[in-house]
Amino acid sequence: MAAQASVPARGRHAMPARHRPVLSWAIPVTLGVIMGCYATAIVRGGGVLTGTRLALGLVSGAALAVLCFGLGRIQNRLPRELRAAAYGVLTGGSIGFLYSLSGASVLSASVLGLILGAGGLLASYYYFYTRE
Repeated sequence: MAAQASVPARGRHAMPARHRPVLSWAIPVTLGVIMGCYATAIVRGGGVLTGTRLALGLVSGAALAVLCFGLGRIQNRLPRELRAAAYGVLTGGSIGFLYSLSGASVLSASVLGLILGAGGLLASYYYFYTRE
């Protein structure tokens, strides 16, 4: 008679990390490759691809990939506000860095990074708030 009390509630549960190992590294690597290629293209400016320009692209892409991977590993332990702030900082810093490579001033790159970082913060906070 009390069988309905023992039935587990059905709901949408997050998939444990051990069930999605490919996405935990594929997304950061993809973002790192995209940023590295874009940084190399900006610095190259249609000129010859030299070793230092290629190294800049490789290092910036690897740095973004490592930061994204690290954030993906600890994001479930952070409260939603801090998680959204981390994604905003990562977004704003990446965009500001890429914009500064184009020869823009540090002030304009910082302002653009702050604006887009605030947009990333708001978008990720909205996403986390509506999903939790």
